[in-house]
Amino acid sequence: MNKILSVCIGILLTQFVFAQNIDINILKNINPDHPNNIIWRGATSSAYPVSIGVPAGLWLVATIQGNTTLQQKAYAVGSGVILSAGVAELLKLSVNRARPYTTYPQLIHPFDGTEPGYSLPSGHVSLAFANATGLALSFKKWYITVPAFAWATAVGYSRLYLGEHYPSDVLIGAAVGTGSAWLSHWLTEKYFQKKKNRQLEK
Repeated sequence: MNKILSVCIGILLTQFVFAQNIDINILKNINPDHPNNIIWRGATSSAYPVSIGVPAGLWLVATIQGNTTLQQKAYAVGSGVILSAGVAELLKLSVNRARPYTTYPQLIHPFDGTEPGYSLPSGHVSLAFANATGLALSFKKWYITVPAFAWATAVGYSRLYLGEHYPSDVLIGAAVGTGSAWLSHWLTEKYFQKKKNRQLEK
């Protein structure tokens, strides 16, 4: 029994090391010695203001116009962003994965110093994909969906280019953001449908 357990642990450790090697090799090929491209810096810098500003802007327009349908969409997108931020932070504190430039200081070169906090998942990416998925689910228009996901993907790539995250951090961040948006969209629809039904019953 002990031998079987030892073999299983050995296999798991081997797989982990293999995955870690893939992670750092991909990142090493993306992250330059002096990451100072204005496009990728801009993409990273846009993650928080856009993710907060889009649902806030939708809500403001909906409130001014008295448009309850648009207001519902604003709540769906905004709650997805909030949920993704909470889940990402909980994961960061649970996993405690150091940023790649801390673990591999000779290989990875961060832009303009270092950021505080842990690496997995990427908070920037989770917010960006929560925003993009929420917009796609709420509006279902290609001219909204395509630019939204193009922007979210650019945010993800920028986190690699700037040396702040491993590829797996970015992928998990995208999954957290997408999943949060789906759940929030579903819950918001349920809530507003129940509210509408109650009003019809009066």
